[in-house]
Amino acid sequence: MHGASRSTDAEEFVMSDKVVHFEIPYDDGDRARAFYGEAFGWDLQAWPEGEYTLVTTGPTSESGATEPGFVNGGMMKREAPFGSPVIVIAVDDIDASLATVERLGGTTVMAKEPVGDMGWSAYFQDPEGNLMGLFQNA
Repeated sequence: MHGASRSTDAEEFVMSDKVVHFEIPYDDGDRARAFYGEAFGWDLQAWPEGEYTLVTTGPTSESGATEPGFVNGGMMKREAPFGSPVIVIAVDDIDASLATVERLGGTTVMAKEPVGDMGWSAYFQDPEGNLMGLFQNA
C-alpha cells in the first residue's frame, strides 16, 4: 500500500498521502459563498490577499480538523487551470511526488510554489485529465 506505514512507537497504523483540502472555483464569489454557507452551514472567510475564501466544514483548531471524517477547503475565482473542483493531497515531498506523477503518465500543471509560511503547493493533471493538488507542510 503506497504511503502507508506502521509506527513502531505507538504500534498504530499511519497513512500519509491523505486528502487534506478541496478547492471549488466560482464565477461569482458572493453567490458561491451564499450558496455553500446556506446549503451546508459552512463557515466561509474571505482571505485578505486576492480572490480566495477559506472554507471550514466542521470543528477546526489552528492545526486543522478536530474530528475525523471531514476536510476543510477553499474557493477561488474560476480561471485556468481551475475549471472544476480540485482535491488536494498532503505529501512529504512535492518534488518527488511530481516525479512519480509524471513517471505514471500525469503532467505537472503548476510547479511547486510557497503558500505563505504554511508550506508549498503544486498541481498536476492525472492521466484521466483530472486536475489535482499537492500540499507539502513547511
